[in-house]
Amino acid sequence: MRVSALFFAVMLCVSTALPAQEVKDVVPTRLLPGNTATTKLGGQLGERFDACVKVRVMKEDVDALVAPFNDKTETRRWQSEFWGKWMLGAVLSYRNNHDSELLKKIEHAVDGLLKSQSPDGYIGNYAPEARLKQWDVWGRKYSMLGLLSYYDLTGDKKVLDAVKRLADYTLTELGPGKTDIVKTGNYYGMASSSILEPMVFLYKRTGEQKYFDFAKYIVAQWETDAGPKLISKADVPVAERFPHPVQVQKKGWFSPENGQKAYEMMSCYEGLLELYRLTGEKAYLDAVEKTVGNIIEQEINIAGSGSAFECWYHGCDCQTLPTYHTMETCVTMTWMKLCQTLLGVTGNPMYADQIELSAYNALLASMKADASQIAKYSPLEGKRTPGEEQCGMKINCCNANGPRAFALLPQVAVMPLEKKDGLTINLYMPFETEQKLASGKKVKLRMETNYPADGAVKLEILETDADKPFEIFFRIPEWSKIDSWTVQEGTVLSFSKGNPPPGEYVPITIQADVKKGTSVTLNLDVQGRVLRRNNCFALMKGPVVLARDSRFNDGFVDETARPAEKDGFIELTPVTEKPADVWLAFTAPLVLGTDLEGEAKNPKPIKFCDFGSAGNTWEDSVRYRVWIPETLNVMKTLYKPY
Repeated sequence: MRVSALFFAVMLCVSTALPAQEVKDVVPTRLLPGNTATTKLGGQLGERFDACVKVRVMKEDVDALVAPFNDKTETRRWQSEFWGKWMLGAVLSYRNNHDSELLKKIEHAVDGLLKSQSPDGYIGNYAPEARLKQWDVWGRKYSMLGLLSYYDLTGDKKVLDAVKRLADYTLTELGPGKTDIVKTGNYYGMASSSILEPMVFLYKRTGEQKYFDFAKYIVAQWETDAGPKLISKADVPVAERFPHPVQVQKKGWFSPENGQKAYEMMSCYEGLLELYRLTGEKAYLDAVEKTVGNIIEQEINIAGSGSAFECWYHGCDCQTLPTYHTMETCVTMTWMKLCQTLLGVTGNPMYADQIELSAYNALLASMKADASQIAKYSPLEGKRTPGEEQCGMKINCCNANGPRAFALLPQVAVMPLEKKDGLTINLYMPFETEQKLASGKKVKLRMETNYPADGAVKLEILETDADKPFEIFFRIPEWSKIDSWTVQEGTVLSFSKGNPPPGEYVPITIQADVKKGTSVTLNLDVQGRVLRRNNCFALMKGPVVLARDSRFNDGFVDETARPAEKDGFIELTPVTEKPADVWLAFTAPLVLGTDLEGEAKNPKPIKFCDFGSAGNTWEDSVRYRVWIPETLNVMKTLYKPY
């Protein structure tokens, strides 16, 4: 896999003489991103997305984001990532809402960054003597990604030329016979080598071989002694691939010797997936899927996120413990984006399940009710707090990055099949959308639902010009037992319990002569569920995690309890009177405390709200909790210690 220095140099000279032309992927994409331009989301996710754009994206001071690129005096910090993160979220948001003021802001931000580019092609904030150190290459990655997203939106050739100049400058510093990319920055070079993704994108848009060769060089360096072994260690749990930083003498947590850094690791795998699309190299896909499988099994918690101090740490097993700095929003966003890419590549609805879990819980919990802040961390218990201002700027990584997660939802909600006429329904929420089938025919849909407050989901075909049958595939969440379908005028198709199995797509064939207004109603099982871990329990309704919240004033939120359940399910009763900023609220019957005498034997209705709303006043006086310590009853339960 290693590219020789001579071969790399020859190809660099030859490829620059070739005419630029776009390169197509060799691996067919199973599912295409939905047409976000014709998709309007409603419900809680849609409303929060709109608020995020209106407040978090639109009110950002883009001149302040550009300023470090003009100074070029930095030696260690990461200011240069903020512009690219904001730009990626802003462009995706504009594709959805077509807001002319947002476009002006985007254009102004692009113009400012282009003006900062040095004659040698460098775009960044690092002083000449500090180039390639710390976060320099990582920042270049985000500049390239942000500019390429604008180029894809507008086709502006001068923007593509600016990206090429930055890439060419980078190739003079890094590569065979030059500085080894995995020896730059921290985390076994994962931060720097995540530039793989925009390098692949640049090759696809230009056809210039030097960028493809550099991408292959990066992957080869991963497997060297100094590299993160992202392919060869794909079978190793992500929390165990390298010694824990405290075991490495005199090395800090955020250091080159930390190989568990979650965000940077997933960013590298994003690039590897793009290289897989381009090459069809099965080892690349296998490495990503094995790693993601381990992350799902051992790291992603009940709320759909993971990490502590931004690193993998066996988070599933540890999630009931009060933990510092858990669920960084940058990790949540990158996890959702990685799952989105895998969903497109494989068509496996498991990845849509993961996106839904993250969106309804970790993502919603991260943003303040007024959308002015996106939290850096969102623990499963405690209180909500804003992240610190970073790098001497009035922003931090998660405020810049969080909007990207909201903005990918219109792409995921409905995704067309690439090779045949069909659509997949991945997210259940009120929406209207028009999507193009593989044949070029169009289908306009509307979804009406109160999901997940209840499980009824009605999908109406508003219009279509399809002249042959096509299929709509409904994702059945892995936790749901399907009850019935209602198609058109009351035709009921009943399924036995568990058939079709949860966690799969179920197709409905739409005939070519379908009438306008034809509808399909799906009933999903969103009854309350009890989950247990480490002598604690938690409650879920559908994909939504529930939490106790001190604003309900119905007792001590940390009090031990036992749920009054049956076969793992619990009765949830909607609460009509709730705090203004709470989306969903229910009572659940619990036996509180350690006293089983007298009235204490009778379950009491205790209020819970959705995790996204829990504690979302961001006030010190408001406390919430997901995992409830379960009172031990040795007459009924064999004690199982941690």
